[in-house]
Amino acid sequence: MVEGTLSLPYAEIKEPFSAMYDSKNKMSRIDYYGSTVVTIQRGDMKPYGVSYKLAPMTTYNVTNKDMCFQVNGTKDGTVDIQSVLPDLTGFTIQGNDTLEGKVYNKWVMVQTIGKKKNTYSMWVDPANNSPKRYEMMGYDTLLGSHYDKYYLDYMNYNDKVPIKNTSFSIPTNMTCGDFPGPGAKVHHVLINPMREYMHRFDLHVEEMFQQFKDKHSKMYNTKLEHLQRKHNFRQNVRFIHSKNRAGLGFSLAVNHLTDKSSQELKMMNGYRYSHGSHGGLPFDTSKYRVQDLPTDIDWRLYGAVTPVKDQGVCGSCWSFGTTGTIEGAYFMKTGNLVRLSQQELMDCSWGEGNNACDGGEDFRAYMWMMKSGGITSEEQYGQYLAADSYCHTTDVTPVVAIKNYVNVTMYDQQALKFAVAHQGPISVAIDASHKSLSFYSNGVYYEPQCGNKPDDLDHAVLAVGYGVMNGQAYWLIKNSWSTYWGMDGYVLMSQKDNNCGVRHQSDLRHALVGKTST
Repeated sequence: MVEGTLSLPYAEIKEPFSAMYDSKNKMSRIDYYGSTVVTIQRGDMKPYGVSYKLAPMTTYNVTNKDMCFQVNGTKDGTVDIQSVLPDLTGFTIQGNDTLEGKVYNKWVMVQTIGKKKNTYSMWVDPANNSPKRYEMMGYDTLLGSHYDKYYLDYMNYNDKVPIKNTSFSIPTNMTCGDFPGPGAKVHHVLINPMREYMHRFDLHVEEMFQQFKDKHSKMYNTKLEHLQRKHNFRQNVRFIHSKNRAGLGFSLAVNHLTDKSSQELKMMNGYRYSHGSHGGLPFDTSKYRVQDLPTDIDWRLYGAVTPVKDQGVCGSCWSFGTTGTIEGAYFMKTGNLVRLSQQELMDCSWGEGNNACDGGEDFRAYMWMMKSGGITSEEQYGQYLAADSYCHTTDVTPVVAIKNYVNVTMYDQQALKFAVAHQGPISVAIDASHKSLSFYSNGVYYEPQCGNKPDDLDHAVLAVGYGVMNGQAYWLIKNSWSTYWGMDGYVLMSQKDNNCGVRHQSDLRHALVGKTST
């Protein structure tokens, strides 16, 4: 028996585990995140062994329901019991090394595969042969950099106390079944995550990366870029699987962003906060009554929301929040839904302090519209380019003009509900700097690491409704990361603790539509 932590620096993960291993009876068990997820291998079961995974499952209908998933071994792939300690065959002792002030024996194996040089190191306490650390460092000479690193730190090692057979049993109140989705290779990884690190197994990455490229029509210009994208993909998949094991109450999944680096993901967050009201009118809640507030609302059902778009690797989110708000306001006034041009705002509002793909704010776009006569449609101006371009407002006619805008006071949560329920979709700013949001799939999103102070907010999105799911209150948020992301481009963001800053004062603005022309 042993406890420890799996650290994946490039994936930004530290994952606690505890393991039991019974080689004589061919049984093993590893618990992750304090038994949030339990994986059991039973090589003793006929004919070819069975693997189990006990984990909470969240879907559209249930939240954190404890489930048991089962993968049977086959004649061509019998179940191997899983270990958190490496096989040191091929390692050689390199003398002593000091970790945390104590001397250990250090064992090393260097493996070269093509342009890759992988160095595996194991630190062992010479006093009792107990493990201290196992580390992998991968260097790619073609990339000219380290492409991979992970290590396991061990504690509370015990090979003296017998393990009860019941430790490897499934709870009697559980029935085990298949995983709900496709992908046999992925299932074998989910049910034995340590195989990747202990047995240097990565066939699942090759298969998943090929499927990813096919689904999203990914083409890379050079072998070097292909390698880097695959390395990004590997680390992001590790992050996704590890976070799902943590039982967060929402799920992550591979999407079209999975080959992006952390730096590229941050480039999409182009909201820049400036303190102050900037001339916006105050939001008057006195004309609304709490009893008139609906328990839930979804403006998509009323036709007030245009389809989700993909901003690409361009920090233009502010333009999507702006257009989404005005599209909703225009619909509320006229009953017509028009797709307005984000590209026009990007190209032409530099004079107000916006910087196209390098970030901006919605109030600056409103100021530009009030001075320039309004905003035109995407049909007139041309398609969104995900890049800076030339302003050509002289060639188009404004579709919507605004006469002012309102800052919704967010310290009172009811104010945002009033605004969304009675005024339509609202532009909001959030903290989107965490990978958990980049790979969000479904459930009510709550990220404890999220900031909610003004200077934490880095991404503009659109609040198009609110509601409650399985007892959790949420804001219904439209994003601009394509329909491959989230729930067809949407996320349910928790209202708890103002998570990620959704309702912070003066970061939600509603355009008041004035004169219009179509």
